[in-house]
Amino acid sequence: MQSTPLVRHILRDEAVTRGLGDVEARMIVEWLADRAEQAAITLPTETAAWAAVRVQCRRARVIATFVRLWVTDQRGAAIQLAGAERLHWPLPAGDVDPGELMERILAWIDRQDEIVADSMTRRAA
Repeated sequence: MQSTPLVRHILRDEAVTRGLGDVEARMIVEWLADRAEQAAITLPTETAAWAAVRVQCRRARVIATFVRLWVTDQRGAAIQLAGAERLHWPLPAGDVDPGELMERILAWIDRQDEIVADSMTRRAA
């Protein structure tokens, strides 16, 4: 499957970038686009790729909301969101640049996803 329709879907989802600065918005969109391209290549069906992209878009909206809440000093709400959504990334200590926070979260998620993928590969072998 081509990734273009999946990426177009991401670009149309304004909730993914709502309330973010340009830097953070670019980061999350690029992260999602990479994931959409991977889904288009690795998943066996178009339906599976679309499902994966929808899940990732929801995940991105949660990440964006967390970042927005944290950097606007609504940390209680950010922590409550993290608990409700069972987000496991390390909470920042105090004030942090929004771009840096977004980068930390996305890098942490990527590392966790790699760990899961490695463990699944080992089990299959």
